[in-house]
Amino acid sequence: MRVGICQLNSQDDKEQNLATAEKLVREAAADKADLVALPEYTDYQGPKEGALASAEPENGPTTQRFSALAAELGVNILLGSIRIQTEDPARCNNRSFLFGRDGKVVAQYNKLHLYDVDLPGRITYRESDTVMPGQDIVMGEVDGHKAGLSICYDVRFPELFRLQALQGAKILFVPAAFALYTGRDHWDVLLRARAIENQCFVIAPGQFGPYPPAGACNGRSIIIDPWGNVLTRMADKVGYAIADLDFSMQTKTREELPSLGNRRADIYDLKTA
Repeated sequence: MRVGICQLNSQDDKEQNLATAEKLVREAAADKADLVALPEYTDYQGPKEGALASAEPENGPTTQRFSALAAELGVNILLGSIRIQTEDPARCNNRSFLFGRDGKVVAQYNKLHLYDVDLPGRITYRESDTVMPGQDIVMGEVDGHKAGLSICYDVRFPELFRLQALQGAKILFVPAAFALYTGRDHWDVLLRARAIENQCFVIAPGQFGPYPPAGACNGRSIIIDPWGNVLTRMADKVGYAIADLDFSMQTKTREELPSLGNRRADIYDLKTA
């Protein structure tokens, strides 16, 4: 499977952000990608008032736009996340959509873990002020391969990914707008750990660079194989990168290092459904 990851520097101009995202998807598809993945908050990064105003209904113009794009190009698209309206006018869902080659929604996922942090003199950010957390672990399928959905901060909660692996995931999606301050030290380490311990491909497209009023994202969008090798990593720029996933390599890894099979399921309180 040929995978393209798109790296953005989304700002407070929603239409410009979406136009850039569409352009990159088209470029990656022209590079023969089977799957193209976009980052978290593809739609908007900026003041929270504008963020809430940018929220759409579930089947709004942005989902329709990327559904039509997937069907037109005949590729799978992960729309890393956009804001979706909820019954609470003060909070939206941070939702990821996976579209199949026919443009139909294969899976949609609301971010489970919300980034609430207060580091005096460094950063104060409360995602829960404007975002309603999800309640479900979500799996999708890409060209016959099961995939687990997550968003950004979820990567710090390994139990989510283990449950997805136990449900048969071969791919783990981690679209992100990872904070620059923590990302420089933690981004690669966390993603490679999730790949190694679950013996899955990790696909992690990210936002990079500053955005208003005072935020900054880590970037370094990355694809990692089940052994923990980095297949591609992006520099600090808007663009896309390509990597080829070899599922026979994944099968061999799981056979030669059967850690999933060796786990003591009898003493763990982890359910597979």
